[in-house]
Amino acid sequence: MLTTQETNDTCFDSDFAKGDENAGETYYESIRRGGYSRRDFLKFATFMTAFMGLENTAIGRVARALETTPRLPIIWEHFQECTCCSESFIRSDHPIVADIILDKVSLDYTLTLMAASGHQAEAAKHATMEKHWGNYILCVEGSVPLGDNGNYCCIGGRSAIDILKESAAGAKAIIAWGSCATTGCVQAAKPNPTNAVPIHKVITDKTIVNVPGCPPIGEVMAGVIVHLVSMGRLPQLDNAGRPKAFYSKRVHDSCYRRPYFDAGLFAEKFDDENAKKGYCLYKLGCKGPSTYNACGNMRWNGGVSFPIQSGHGCIGCSANDFWDAGSFYTRDQSIQAPGGIEATADTIGKVALGAVAGGIAAHVVAANITKKKELKAMKENGIDIEKELED
Repeated sequence: MLTTQETNDTCFDSDFAKGDENAGETYYESIRRGGYSRRDFLKFATFMTAFMGLENTAIGRVARALETTPRLPIIWEHFQECTCCSESFIRSDHPIVADIILDKVSLDYTLTLMAASGHQAEAAKHATMEKHWGNYILCVEGSVPLGDNGNYCCIGGRSAIDILKESAAGAKAIIAWGSCATTGCVQAAKPNPTNAVPIHKVITDKTIVNVPGCPPIGEVMAGVIVHLVSMGRLPQLDNAGRPKAFYSKRVHDSCYRRPYFDAGLFAEKFDDENAKKGYCLYKLGCKGPSTYNACGNMRWNGGVSFPIQSGHGCIGCSANDFWDAGSFYTRDQSIQAPGGIEATADTIGKVALGAVAGGIAAHVVAANITKKKELKAMKENGIDIEKELED
């Protein structure tokens, strides 16, 4: 895998940014053909610009790119996975987001969504690879098993290792969807009988955009593709190859329960009074303080909720080796909560309340001292204090 600096500096040439001149209609033409209005298109451009973390001045650039760029060919490989990434994408909150993959992008090959099968499906993939060599996007869902010469995962009589290497050879960009493709996920959990590995362990000579999560958020997936289309280059990546726009902050930082954490108010059980009051779920194993993802901002289910809002702590599904990091219900001891984590929520609450009360009392004392000084100064200057108070 390339270094962080090499990754962030990677740009695509004009041929990729403009697309294949023979590829046919542009994104905008296809969107309009699908029955969407100009207003729908502009709302989508605004929607995606915001999700990509760009300033509102970039809306015009995104819209213009979608208006003028022919659809990019995409090959989407499936290896050891449960297809949750594809499911997440097609259930996005915005209908055009789903259409980016289902129709508005030239999705030439995907075992899950394409109508063709068998020899027809493989012929379509190879035709795309030959015609668009060096200019297609490779999306990979699932880990790759190295054990037993790759025989744990075979498609059409070929191992996942061979298929991945062949598909990656002519790809202009490679995107690893989900924790299976980025970290190995449950297939790579101990004892890892198939010797499953993430994509970057197999493809080491090209930049790979890692989009972790089990599954990743559909809008995040769309944002990566729209960034490629509209900006003509990879999004800025962190040292783990993740797009900074979506993985630069912890779930903890945008969690609506964060004030309770700061106040030292925690649920002790999932069904206790503190849980009913919406207190922080850290003591119940929430991994939000150590997990980088956009769940708290973008949310799921049409943007209305995310696991913590539904009453369950974050399990850290976008973190490395989260399956082997211990129980989902054991708190991370490296995170020190305010007031001492071993105290009960009620005790911590009383301490916090006492601190507030102490602060108020200190303020009252300070105010009285200041007021006495003012009254003394007024008396020394011959000012009639009683008359001033009456006025």
